[in-house]
Amino acid sequence: MLTVYNCIVNEHDLRLVFLAAAVCALASFAAVNLLRHARRSSARTLWLSVAAVSCGFGIWATHFIAMLAFSPDLPQGYDITLAALSLVIAVAMTGLGGLVAVTSRVSYGDLLGGGIVGGGIAAMHFTGMAAFKTTGQIVWNPAFVVVAIVLGLVLGAAAMRTALLAGGGMKSRIAGAALLTLAICSHHFVAMSAISILPDSSIDVPATAIASSWLAVAIALASIIILMSALAGLAVDMRSRRTAVEMDRMRKLVNAAVEGLVICDGDIIITANESFSALSGIDSPSLIGTSIRSILPDPHVRTRLGSDHNEVLEADLIAAGDALIPVELIAQNIEFGGRRHRAIAIRDLRARKAAEAHISYLAHHDMLTGLPNRRSFSARLDQLIATMDIRGEKRVALLCLDLDRFKEINDLFGHAAGDTILQKVAETISRLLDSEDMLARLGGDEFAIIMPGVTSTAAVSRLAENILDALQSENEKSPMRSIVSSSIGIAIYPIDGTDRETLLSHADTALYRSKAEGRNTYRFFEAKMGEETRERRLIEHELRQAMSRGELKLVYQPQVQIDSGEIIGFEALMRWHNRLRGDVPPSIFIPIAEESGLIIQLGDWALLEACREAASWEEPLTVAVNISGVQLHSQGFAQKIHDVLLKTGLPPHRLELEITETALIKDMNRALGTLRQVKSLGVRVAMDDFGTGYSSLSNIRAFPFDVIKIDRSFIKSVDKNAQAAAIVRAVLGLGRGLGLPVLAEGIETSDELKFLIDEFCTAGQGFHLGEPASIEHFDHIVHANSHVGEKKAAAS
Repeated sequence: MLTVYNCIVNEHDLRLVFLAAAVCALASFAAVNLLRHARRSSARTLWLSVAAVSCGFGIWATHFIAMLAFSPDLPQGYDITLAALSLVIAVAMTGLGGLVAVTSRVSYGDLLGGGIVGGGIAAMHFTGMAAFKTTGQIVWNPAFVVVAIVLGLVLGAAAMRTALLAGGGMKSRIAGAALLTLAICSHHFVAMSAISILPDSSIDVPATAIASSWLAVAIALASIIILMSALAGLAVDMRSRRTAVEMDRMRKLVNAAVEGLVICDGDIIITANESFSALSGIDSPSLIGTSIRSILPDPHVRTRLGSDHNEVLEADLIAAGDALIPVELIAQNIEFGGRRHRAIAIRDLRARKAAEAHISYLAHHDMLTGLPNRRSFSARLDQLIATMDIRGEKRVALLCLDLDRFKEINDLFGHAAGDTILQKVAETISRLLDSEDMLARLGGDEFAIIMPGVTSTAAVSRLAENILDALQSENEKSPMRSIVSSSIGIAIYPIDGTDRETLLSHADTALYRSKAEGRNTYRFFEAKMGEETRERRLIEHELRQAMSRGELKLVYQPQVQIDSGEIIGFEALMRWHNRLRGDVPPSIFIPIAEESGLIIQLGDWALLEACREAASWEEPLTVAVNISGVQLHSQGFAQKIHDVLLKTGLPPHRLELEITETALIKDMNRALGTLRQVKSLGVRVAMDDFGTGYSSLSNIRAFPFDVIKIDRSFIKSVDKNAQAAAIVRAVLGLGRGLGLPVLAEGIETSDELKFLIDEFCTAGQGFHLGEPASIEHFDHIVHANSHVGEKKAAAS
C-alpha cells in the first residue's frame, strides 16, 4: 500500500489524478445507467453499444489522463497505433462484458460479465503502457501486476452484480458506478506501482510517437464523448423514471380492471394486471419482455388483434402448465410514453362455455334420467334413415317401451318414488345395450330404443326378452316387489315404415297390442294391428265427446229377493248409443275408458246420475253402482261420495258400491282405508265378481263388505254342472257363516233360479228376473212396492 501511495503522491500530478477519477466516475455512472436501460429496452443492441462506448472511453481516458499526471522527468511520447488499439480493446471488452451480464440466463451471468469488463480494464491498461515510450527501460513487479489484475476482475464483477441488481434503485446505481470506478482506478494505480523506469541514453523516443499535448487533445475528445454518454445516460435515466412512474400509474389502473388486461409494445408484453395473472396462473414479472405468442399461439388471432378493427375474438389462452383456457379478446390502441401500444382485454369464457354446454345438454337430454330426449332421438333416427340403404340387408329396429300401470305407482307411492323407478329403469336397460344402440326417454314413462345394423328379428327379440327379464330382476330387489313391468312394441325399418313418424306410430301400435294381451311382454308390428289401433283410438275420441253429446245413459237391472221375489233394488248399468255406430257394447268401450283414464269422468257421471235418480223414488230401494279400480284409488274418492250424497239427498244406506277384487290388490292398504271411509258414511259395499280375483277368502275377512256377488260364470248351467254347483254351494255356505248376504248374477233360466232357491241364496239378478231397461220401464215399481210375479204380469 505504501508503494502505491508513494506512486500516486510522488510520481503523479494530483490535479490530473483527481481529474482522471472524476472522468472515470462520470463514465462509470453513465455506463451503469445505460446498461440498466439496455436490459429493459427492446433496442438492446443499440444501448449496449452506447454503454460500451461510454465505459470504454472512460477507462481509456482515465488511463491516459493518469499517464499525463505521471512525471518520470524523462523524454516521453506515445505510439499512436497502440494507443488507438487500447481504446478499441476497452470498448470491445466492455461491450462484451455488458452483453453477457445483460443477456445471460444463468445466475452468475452478471459476475461473468463484470469479470470480462475487469479483464478489459487490464488488457487496455497494459496495451496503453505498451504505447508509452521513454528514454529508459521499464521494469515490472510481477506481484503488483497480479494484484492489479485481480482487483480489476473482482471489483468489475462486484460492480456489475450491484449495478444490475433486480429491483435496485438509485443506491444500487451509485454503488455500482462507485465499484466500477474503483475497479478502473485501483487497477491503474496498482499497475503503475508495479513499474520502475531505468534511464538509458541508448533508448530514444521514436519520431512517430505523439507528444503529450496531442494526447491531451485526444483525451479531451474522449471526455466530450464521455460527457455526451453521461448526458445520454442521464436523459435515459430521467426518461426511465418518468416511464416507471407512468408504468406504475398504468399498472394501478390496469389492476383495477376486473378482466385480464395485457399491454403490448408491438409483440412484446410490457405489463399485465393481477386479474390476468389470476386467470393464467403466470405472474406479471415473468410475462414482461416476452412475446404475445407465448400466451396466444394462434397467428391468425394475433394478426386480427393487431389490426384497428377492435373486433371481439375467441381463442385459447396458454396458461401455466400449458393448459388451454377459452377466452374472449378485444384489443384497442392506447398512447403510453409517447408511443402507440396495444391493450388487450381478456375475458375468461370457461363459465360461459360450461353454461352453454349445460344448456346444450339440457336441450338434448332428459334431466331426470340423463338419457337423450325426444329431440336427440328424432335427430338420430332421421340420420339413420337418411344414410341407410333401403335395399341393403341391415335394418333399423325401433322399440317403444311403456311402464305398465306407472300412474298407479305415482298415486300409491308418490312422484319421488316414481322418479326413482324411472332412473332405475333407464340404468337397467342401458346396461343391456351395445355402443351403437340408443335409449331415449320420450316423456313420462315412455322410452324408445334405436337398434341399428339389425340383420334378423331374433336379435331384436333377444334384446326385448333381456329387458323384461332385467326389469323383473330389479323388481325382486325393490321394496315395491313385482309392481313394475314394461310392455314393448317393435317396428322395423324399412319393412314397417320408411320415415320416423310412421315407424313411431307402428311401434306404438305394437306396444298397445302387447298391453292388450296381458302386459309385461313384447310384440312386433303387424299390418292388421294398425287397423285395430286406429279403430280403438277413434272410439276413444268419440267416447270423449259422448257426454257432451248426450249419448250416454243409464239402464237399471232389478235385484230380487230370491225367496220372496220382491225387488229390493237396481244395478245401474251404463250404455252408449253412438250416432254413427249405434249401440256400442260396454265390453268394448269400458276397457278403452279405463286405459285412457276416461273411466273417472264416466264413473263420476254415472254415480251422480244414479244417485239423483234413486233419490226421486218413492220406494226406498237400493241402487248399485259399479266402481272401477282407478276411481277407488283416485284422490279424495270418499269425499266425492259424500259430496254426491249431499247434492242428491240420497240416504247413504240406499247406495251400494260394487267393487271387484282386482281393484283391491293394486294397493290393499289404501283400498282398505278408502272403503272404511266410505263405510263410515253409511254406504253399502259389495264384492263384485266374487271368485274371479285372487285371495278371495282373505279379502272377505279383511274388507268391510256388506254383500257378496257370485260371478255369472259360476251361475251359468249351475243346475247341470256339478263343479259349478259345488263352488256356488261353498260360497253360499261361506256367506251364511260370515253373516253376509249373497247375490247371484246372471240368472237366465228357471232351473238356475230353482237351484238357488233350494240352496237358500239371498238375492239374484239376471235376464230371467228382469232385463236392464230405462227407469221409466220400472216406474210402477219405484213408486209402488211390487213383486217379480206382478212385474211379469204387467209386462205380459
